[in-house]
Amino acid sequence: MEEPEIIKTEPEVTVQETTVPADVISFKHVNISHRKLRVLTDISFSIRQGEFVYLIGKTGSGKSSILKTLIGEIKPEGEEAMMIGYDLLQMKKKQIPELRKKIGVVFQDYQLLKDRTVIDNLMFVLHATQWKDKNAMLNRCEEVLTLVGLETKDFKLPSQLSGGEQQRVCIARALLNNPDLILADEPTGNLDPITAEEIFQVFHHINQSGTTVFMATHNFAMIDKFPSRAICIEDGKLIDSLV
Repeated sequence: MEEPEIIKTEPEVTVQETTVPADVISFKHVNISHRKLRVLTDISFSIRQGEFVYLIGKTGSGKSSILKTLIGEIKPEGEEAMMIGYDLLQMKKKQIPELRKKIGVVFQDYQLLKDRTVIDNLMFVLHATQWKDKNAMLNRCEEVLTLVGLETKDFKLPSQLSGGEQQRVCIARALLNNPDLILADEPTGNLDPITAEEIFQVFHHINQSGTTVFMATHNFAMIDKFPSRAICIEDGKLIDSLV
């Protein structure tokens, strides 16, 4: 009687799929001009979802021009300029408010309404972005104020807050609509070193929760304390610390 044939089979190997984060920003060979003057020529860079990236360079090097391009204030030229799924090269003016609803912007000079309380400053933004339910609006305001450590300051006027507290209100305002991306333009430029460190901690905490942060800054002391990827503008060219 013949022995039954034994067929050997290789063990199955399970391959885990890894999700590569999408590009939140993708620029390829882009030119940026401001008031008909060329600011940056042939720049290329990309930022992936969840990254924290510094944009550094001398005053007047073009940092603010890049940020203004990203919010639709300056129209670029070139091969590709994508921003959270929007084509900045083809964007129409009526699309700009839609784009801005999906990003948060933090300015150096706060830009708070001085005659309104903290909570009213935040409610103003929610009204402008078509929130309707007042209870939901108030709850969201309290959530973002808690995130930045200002839950007890909601009925203060901006003039009753320190510079660091006003900047925290600006960060809370930027978070209201759960943005895909936060852009910060020299957010600690008017702050003392201790307060600046607190603000950097807030930004990095927000980033650790999954929000992409792109920050223009010249605060190298804080970059040393909170190291991350940096893109430097030098002589009109971009130098990426990842390259």
